[in-house]
Amino acid sequence: MHRRALGNTGFDIAPLVFGGNVLGWTADEARSFAVLDAFIDHGFNAIDTADVYSAWVPGNAGGESESIIGRWLKARPGMRERIVLFTKVGSQMGAPERKGLSRRWILQAVEESLARLGVEAIDLYFSHWPDDTPPEETLGAYDALLKAGKIRAIGASNFSADQLAASLAAAESGLPAYQVLQPELNLCKRDGFDGPLQELCRARGLGVVTYFSLASGFLTGKYRSKADLAGSARGAAVEKYLDDKGMRLLSALDTVSARHGATPAEVSLAWLMAHPGVTAPIASATSPGQVGHFARAAELALTPGDMALLDGAGG
Repeated sequence: MHRRALGNTGFDIAPLVFGGNVLGWTADEARSFAVLDAFIDHGFNAIDTADVYSAWVPGNAGGESESIIGRWLKARPGMRERIVLFTKVGSQMGAPERKGLSRRWILQAVEESLARLGVEAIDLYFSHWPDDTPPEETLGAYDALLKAGKIRAIGASNFSADQLAASLAAAESGLPAYQVLQPELNLCKRDGFDGPLQELCRARGLGVVTYFSLASGFLTGKYRSKADLAGSARGAAVEKYLDDKGMRLLSALDTVSARHGATPAEVSLAWLMAHPGVTAPIASATSPGQVGHFARAAELALTPGDMALLDGAGG
């Protein structure tokens, strides 16, 4: 499978990243192992998680996704060298003081993530959410971790153009700069990335990996009415897309899908892979069969006409 440079990190990744938010949530450990195996078998190599995944599940405390990945790596000798591993810091992990981008918490949280993952270094460590910590303090903590060999590159998630610009300016004093951005972006929601943030990333050579790439499953085409939401773990997150714009998008996806003999999910992911400034979308799967759709999306070449139809429906 063809690979793309991930900004200036030095890593080359396949054009889709596995989203580890489902591990320990809608995928138990056995299913998680099967899905991760299928992901690698199809030629993909980048896995995204966070310390807080999946604390929202009753009975979970956070760290479940990292722990499953760690056990999978331990059970697969040689696998660590085959993957590019992302995780994040900043979301609350239990007690109120266990969150944020302070030097104190980053230096503590990274040790906990390393232990759960069972690795010596994290390839790409993200600031999960911006907060009021001065960027110099946050970047200084990352500088210490880079020099110690505990992380290899840094990224920012959910930063606005102004917040990212301020952090990049702070780095000019000799601190490490963010090399990758992780924004929300999909056919339904483009305003959080398109425009100044997109332009900044392209001008500064940042890699971009998008989350909510399938709009919580809406862009798979399986949800077309409120009746379709019953029994879905993501139903509440999907309902907001069931409006006129959402129906236009599904119609456009149906048209493009029919042209290519593809599914709406495959087309939606291919659109992101072709979107200016995007390195790779992040997408989750809970079965090996779903990973097959990722592989087909990576090989799908949308025409300018396809892109124009999809852009117009989502505009």
